Amino acid sequence: MTYLIIRFSTLGNVAMTVPVLASLSRRYPDDKFVVAGKKELNAMFAHMGNVFFHEVNNHLDWRGVIRLWRELRDSVDSVIDLQFVRRTRILDLLMLLSGKQVTHVHYGRIHKFLITWFGICKKQLPSEFDRYRDACRRAGLETDTDFDAIPIKTEAAEVIKQKFGTKEGRWIGLAPFAKSKSNMLPYSVTKEVIQELTANQDTRIFLFGAGRVECEMLRQWATVFPRTVSIAGSLLLEEELELMRQLDLMICMDSANQHLSSLVGLRAVSVWCATHPIIGFMGWKQDPKDIVQRLDLRCRPCTCHGTNHCRYGNFACRHINAKTIITHI
Repeated sequence: MTYLIIRFSTLGNVAMTVPVLASLSRRYPDDKFVVAGKKELNAMFAHMGNVFFHEVNNHLDWRGVIRLWRELRDSVDSVIDLQFVRRTRILDLLMLLSGKQVTHVHYGRIHKFLITWFGICKKQLPSEFDRYRDACRRAGLETDTDFDAIPIKTEAAEVIKQKFGTKEGRWIGLAPFAKSKSNMLPYSVTKEVIQELTANQDTRIFLFGAGRVECEMLRQWATVFPRTVSIAGSLLLEEELELMRQLDLMICMDSANQHLSSLVGLRAVSVWCATHPIIGFMGWKQDPKDIVQRLDLRCRPCTCHGTNHCRYGNFACRHINAKTIITHI
């Protein structure tokens, strides 16, 4: 059987499919799994011999969906839609009309809406991993929770050694950015954390980020603080993962880097502002005790993925003391 796994975006959500796909690849070695996604994300699945990548544009329009259907309709037997948005629903329908078995993820959007907009039914929801596993189960595929980390990629590990030398002392990663303002600490708090950590002579800080503005800002921070290196925009994904494998700790927001850390078994101290772990986006096998958040705000969570607006205009959820984070670290 050949299964089409649909999960176009985003980086964090695609990373969350890895433990599930790793389980499927191991349990069903005679089947083939085709992941439709961005080509550069293939590094997360490269170790799975029967998992293949089919490159798609992250921003597919309806013409792109039809083109993707034409490319794949004759080569797949079943579809597992782990995104289930408008464009993937069109693809699901086309595949269904072509005689394919189609299963999609159940996201519990109504329950999430009640929590984020009305503050009711605040109870722990199933994790995204559980939702993905449930979709696979309904497609007739059983999964397990044995995944711990992706294998070392020797070439990428050698690149890291050449760039940054042999590890000495304590290496800490810091990923201070997220896609939305509500998911990020104020810059002043982040810089205070860096300043406190670099006061220790044995500590080296690696700054993670993406995007032109982020890269420039992190580059400037790296020139200000000692033993601080910005790797934003300078490494391939597989190289970033191997660098993470060398770290002692990752400090990040509720963002993709939490999930990338999980892929190499790295402990992550994650800071949650407007979002909340009860929605189900905590990293694979990360410890709930390593979450830093404000528990005194009744308005949290006000969003599932992040927002650039605050209904009260003050973004109180971002007011987390740097000392609180340092103490936890």
